[in-house]
Amino acid sequence: MIKLRLLVITFVALLFCAPSIAGEKLSLKDITGGKFRSKTMTEVCTMDDGENYAQISDDGKRIVTYSFKTGKETGVLFDAATAQGAAIEKVEGYIMSKDGSILLIQTATKAIYRRSFTSTYYVYNIKDKQLRPLSVGGPQQTPVFSPDGKKIAFVRENNIWLVDLQNNHIECQVTKDGKFNEIINGIPDWVYEEEFSTNSSMVFSADSRQIVWIRYDESAVKQYSMQLFKGRKPELSEFGEYPGDYTYKYPVPGQVNSKVSVHSYDIQSQLTRIIDVPLDSDGYIPRIKATSDPTKIAVFTMNRHQDVLRIYMVNPQTAESQLIIEDQVDKYIKEETLEDVQLTDKHILLPSERDGYNHLYLYDLNGKMLRQIVTEKYVVKSVYGYDEKKGDTYFAANPNGATDQQVMVAHANGKIEVLSKQAGVNRAIFSKNFRYFINIWSDLDHPMQYTLCQNNGKVLQTMIDNHELVEKLSAYDLGKKEMFAFTTSEGIQLNGWMVKPADFDPSKRYPVIMYQYGGPGNQQVLNQWGIGMNGNGAILEQYLCQQGYVCVCVDNRGTGGRGAEFEKCTYLRLGELEARDQVETALWLGQQSFVDKERIGIWGWSYGGWNTLMSMSEGRPVFRAGVAIAPPTCWRYYDSIYTERYMRTPQENQSGYDEVNPIARASQLHGALLICHGLADDNVHYQNSAEYVEALVQADKDFRQLVYTNRNHSIFGGNTRNHLFRQAINHFNAELK
Repeated sequence: MIKLRLLVITFVALLFCAPSIAGEKLSLKDITGGKFRSKTMTEVCTMDDGENYAQISDDGKRIVTYSFKTGKETGVLFDAATAQGAAIEKVEGYIMSKDGSILLIQTATKAIYRRSFTSTYYVYNIKDKQLRPLSVGGPQQTPVFSPDGKKIAFVRENNIWLVDLQNNHIECQVTKDGKFNEIINGIPDWVYEEEFSTNSSMVFSADSRQIVWIRYDESAVKQYSMQLFKGRKPELSEFGEYPGDYTYKYPVPGQVNSKVSVHSYDIQSQLTRIIDVPLDSDGYIPRIKATSDPTKIAVFTMNRHQDVLRIYMVNPQTAESQLIIEDQVDKYIKEETLEDVQLTDKHILLPSERDGYNHLYLYDLNGKMLRQIVTEKYVVKSVYGYDEKKGDTYFAANPNGATDQQVMVAHANGKIEVLSKQAGVNRAIFSKNFRYFINIWSDLDHPMQYTLCQNNGKVLQTMIDNHELVEKLSAYDLGKKEMFAFTTSEGIQLNGWMVKPADFDPSKRYPVIMYQYGGPGNQQVLNQWGIGMNGNGAILEQYLCQQGYVCVCVDNRGTGGRGAEFEKCTYLRLGELEARDQVETALWLGQQSFVDKERIGIWGWSYGGWNTLMSMSEGRPVFRAGVAIAPPTCWRYYDSIYTERYMRTPQENQSGYDEVNPIARASQLHGALLICHGLADDNVHYQNSAEYVEALVQADKDFRQLVYTNRNHSIFGGNTRNHLFRQAINHFNAELK
C-alpha cells in the first residue's frame, strides 16, 4: 500500500507539472455543484480501546468500526436494517456512551445558526439492538451522556431535560425558566455560539450525580429583526401573501451582553444551586468543562476586553470556586485558545501567546505550572492531547514557516519531533491512547490524502488518496499554482499564491483578480489543496484562468501563522493596514512583466468583503473593479464579542470605529463595485450593505448591488451559489477585459 501511495503522488505531481495539453473547459455549474470536491473521512469517532475508530457508512445506514492499524472493518455498531423497535432512514450523526454500550443516533437535523441545530435523537443499545426515541416531547439539542452511561441530559426550547435510561426512560425537566429571547439554559446565545465557537454549555460531574451548566439571561440584550419572504429552495409558504420576520438577540459593540451564571443540579435531591464564580459585571463565561474529579468542574471566564483568561475549579456540591490559572496576554486572547485547552485526568494543557507565539504550557489540576512545552519561534496551530502515561504532547505547528503545517510531538524530556513526512499542511486525528493517528495531508497540487500512522510517524495504510479526483481533473486545462513572497514599500514581507492560465504566455499582459480574506488570525495562503474562493484546489480560480485571468491571493498584516506581533498590529484600527497591504500587492503585481496594471480586480467574502471595500477606498486608485460579498461596512453594526476583541468598545475607541471604515471613506471609492448580500444574514446583517450603499448614493458613486432573498451569510440553496459567482465573474469580465 505504501508503494501504491508513492505511485499516486508521483502521478499527481506529473499531472500538475507537465506541459499543458488541450483539454476540457471547466463549468461553473460543475464547480458550484460539487463535482470537484475531494473525498474525505467524516464523523470519525475514536474508540476508548485506542485500537479502533468508528464512521458512518456512505449510505448513512450503518456505523462501522475500523482498525487504526490496518484500516480494515472490525465491526458494526449500528445497522438501520437490523435495529429493533423504532425505524430510521438515515444516520446524520452519533454520540457514544463512555463504556461504548449505547449510541445516540442523530436524525432529522435542522440548522439554527452556524453551529446550533435541533435533531430527533434515538437511543440504541448495541447489545440487544433496541432502538427507541430519546424523547417524544419534540426535537432536542446538544444531548450529553452521564459518565456512567445511565442518563442523558439535553436541551429543548431553552430548558434542560434529563432522561433516566435505567428507569424506563423516565424524563424530567431540570429547568423551567427557559424562554426564547429571554433565558437560555445549557446552550449558548447567538454571540457566544458564533464568537466562542461552541454550541453546548452543559456537563455532568465525574460521578454522574450533578449537571452543571451556564445560564444566559439575554432579556436586556437589544434585538435585530430580519424580514423573510416566501422565496424558493426552500419555500416558506407561510409568507405567501405577507412577509414575516425573524427577531433574535444580537449585542453590538458597547451595548449590553447576556448576563451569565453557572448552576448545578443534584439529580438525587433535585436541588439546584447557583455556583459562586467571580466575574466582572460585563464579563464572559466562554467554556465549562468536566474533569475526572466529581468535586471539580472547570469554568473559564474572560473580561470584556478578552485579554485575561481565568480558569476556576468549582465544586457543584458546595457551590464554591477556586481560581487555579490566570493568563494575561497583550491586546487579546485568541478564540482558538478556548477550544484547544486540554483537560486530562491529572493535567491541564494551556495554549498561550504570553511570549509572543502561541505555545503550550502544562499545569496540574491545582493550577501549578509544570513546564512550557514549546519555546521555539513558531506557532502551535492545533492541540491534539497529552499522553498521561508517557508525558508526551501532540500538536500541529509550523516550524517550516507560516505556509506549512506539521504534526508534532513534544516528549517529556523536551525533545520535539515532526511526525508528518511531507511539506504542505498536515492535520491529525489521534487514537485515545495516542498509539496511532490518521494524518490528513495536502499541498498546493495534491488533494487530501488520509493515511493511518503509528505515533512515530510510520505510515501503515493509505485510506484515501483521491486518485478519482486526480483522474477527473486530468481531463481539464488547469493552470500552474505557485507560492511567492514579496516585500512592500514599507518593508513588510507578505506571502501569496498565484494561479496562471494553462496556456500562460509570459510575453502577454494579463488582467488579475485578487482574492483575499485578511481578517485577524485567518490564513488563506497555505501550501494546501483547500485554497481559493471555492476551495478544492483553487478550482474557481482555475475557471477564471480559463477566462484569461491570472489569480492571486496574499495574506496581509493581521493574518495568522507569524506570531502575535504580525497578527495583532491591526489592533484598534481594523482594515487600515490590511487594505494598505492589498494595495501594495496590486502595485507589486503591476510591476510584473506579465500583468496589466490597469486591469486589476479584487474580491472577497465577509471580512474579505470588508477588505475589498477598504482596499478600493484606500486612496491609491489601483483597482479597476471589485466584488464585496456579505461585507461588514462599519464595526458598530457587528457583534460585541468579535469586534471588541480587536477594537475594544466604541466608547473607548471612537476614531477606530468611525474613521476606519468603508462608509466613512465612501467618497474615496475607486473602481467598478458590485455588492452582494443575503437578506437573512444573521451574522453580517444586511444593515451593513444598506447603510453603505446609501453613503455611496450621497457621495454620487456608481455601483451595482445584488440582494438574495432569505439567504444567510453563506448565500446558498438551490441555484443561488451558481448565480452569485456568475454575476461576480460577469462583473469582472465587463470591467477588466
